[in-house]
Amino acid sequence: MTKEKIKKKRGRPSKADLEKLKYEEEKDRLIKFIFLIGIILFGGIFIQHLTADQIVHKFKSPSFSGVNTSSHYLTIENQEFNRKMTIKEEIKALQEQIERDKENTTLARFMRNLESRIYAQLSRQLVDNLFGETPQTEGTIELEGNTIEYTSDGQFITLRITNQDGEVTEITLPIGSFTF
Repeated sequence: MTKEKIKKKRGRPSKADLEKLKYEEEKDRLIKFIFLIGIILFGGIFIQHLTADQIVHKFKSPSFSGVNTSSHYLTIENQEFNRKMTIKEEIKALQEQIERDKENTTLARFMRNLESRIYAQLSRQLVDNLFGETPQTEGTIELEGNTIEYTSDGQFITLRITNQDGEVTEITLPIGSFTF
């Protein structure tokens, strides 16, 4: 019984009512105590997972921390090397493109064509001197620092070509085997 029920009664509460009231208060106190111990135990278990540690600053960069430093430096070196090689290749490609553009101008093509025709005319004159109506037995031609000497003994023609460095190339051709 609670106090409210007891107060509604008139007069003094009986001894049994007082004992019931004491029993109820003790029961309430015991429930509160058990509840308090439960909260403390639950808090203790929960707090064990909330232990704190020191805050330690660690560098992420291997240059500062020293962890995997050699592979980090190797990676940086490879990146720099690849970047330099790419730049060199781009410069080389641009230079080659400029050279191709210079060689493909109208003037350059005209000069190549003219040079080709001049060489063709010179070779025709050389062939006429060697095999024409009045063949010559020997002669010399100077062409851009190169010397071409030819001699004939009636059966063979020997061409001796000396370049600017002094290297000699000798070609021997039989005269009688040229038939078309």
